[in-house]
Amino acid sequence: MPTHGSMTKAGKVRKATPKIEPKGKKNLSPRVKNRKEFTKRIEKASKPSS
Repeated sequence: MPTHGSMTKAGKVRKATPKIEPKGKKNLSPRVKNRKEFTKRIEKASKPSS
């Protein structure tokens, strides 16, 4: 099969790019946030307080 470009040039840009650490997530995803709100509002409110 023919190739699209020279194999000697493969991966040059990726190797030259500096590695950057990923940033941490700041907020919860909407699904997790809604689940927390549900448990706070419904499940904790339905328990009888003593």
